[in-house]
Amino acid sequence: MKIVVTGTRGIPDILGGVETHCEELFPRLAVRGFDVTLIRRESYVKDNLTEWKGVRLIDIKSPKKKSFEAIVHTFRAITRARKIGADVVHIHAIGPALLAPYAKLLGMRLVFTHHGPDYDRDKWGKLAKAMLRLGERLGCLFADEVIVISDVIRRLIKCKYGRTEHVHLIYNGVPKPEKRDYPEYFQELGIEKGKYILGVCRFVPEKNLHHLIEAFVRAKSRLGERHDGNLADDIKLVLAGDTDFEDDYSRELKRTVRENGVILTGFVKGRKLQSLFTNCRCYCLPSSHEGLPIALLEAMSYGVRVLVSDIPANLEVGLDKNDYFPVGNVDTLAEKLRYIMDEPLRHVDYDMRKYDWDKIANEVSKVYESAMKDKKQSDKSRLY
Repeated sequence: MKIVVTGTRGIPDILGGVETHCEELFPRLAVRGFDVTLIRRESYVKDNLTEWKGVRLIDIKSPKKKSFEAIVHTFRAITRARKIGADVVHIHAIGPALLAPYAKLLGMRLVFTHHGPDYDRDKWGKLAKAMLRLGERLGCLFADEVIVISDVIRRLIKCKYGRTEHVHLIYNGVPKPEKRDYPEYFQELGIEKGKYILGVCRFVPEKNLHHLIEAFVRAKSRLGERHDGNLADDIKLVLAGDTDFEDDYSRELKRTVRENGVILTGFVKGRKLQSLFTNCRCYCLPSSHEGLPIALLEAMSYGVRVLVSDIPANLEVGLDKNDYFPVGNVDTLAEKLRYIMDEPLRHVDYDMRKYDWDKIANEVSKVYESAMKDKKQSDKSRLY
């Protein structure tokens, strides 16, 4: 069975939740015997790879403009999928799903993964939000099989579109943690093991990193008032990530970072990210919008404390109530951070069984088989 994947910027080592999802999932499907081709956006690619871990890679140009790069690239990717004889086109995210009818028009089976209602993201204007809502509708109405990464999204598409058949709840996953130390890197950053709060995400408004910085500064100030100042001085805030498109928000965020002594790592993967997760005092995600955040699952896999906003996607993970704070409430976040800074380090054992990528790959395999089975039955009925 030939699968062509689009809707992602690409793999490997490209920033983004959908990208991390695809990087983990599709090599596992290739191992299971599927012929997988993933079509990348050329402007994000810094290698000359044509294959990676059994997944064929095709690079196609697209304009690097956040308002329409996804739809242009997806149109070109679906056209290429038809030329190379794809049995199934797998579209990721609601923006690219605007092209769902086009994939069906070309006679291919369509699988659509809904990663979250992106029209809730603050970065989009009214027209873009309207197009994203249309993409969600078209993806849900035209796809042969729909995958949702959370029960929140499953309920959403049932309520909005009445779709319940061929809808599969398959969570995001997380690989087994590789716990590492990287003394040279920590020395470069000026941090110590167990003495920093970690944030890992893109620098976009809905991640609310400005709230995290403000809360961290308040927490350090309150901690300094209770102690001699040394403990407060030792604790750092580390933000790992960057933005795809520099805008007023990302520029203002970086200015705030510089003014408050926050440490920026840029986009990191591999040993650097593993060492940051291994040794942090706490991982914090204050976002107002998520699908099912992979970075949160990664932090949990390392057994570190987590502190996240009480949005539906985060609540679905089922953390202890003390690990949540009201989204946008900087005072509560600051108080919880102060408590975490003040208490001894501790390990937390989370139940990660449903986030196992091998289990997820098996479930996605069944979705593809269902799509092709229905096609064969439909073809057979037309003969009679």
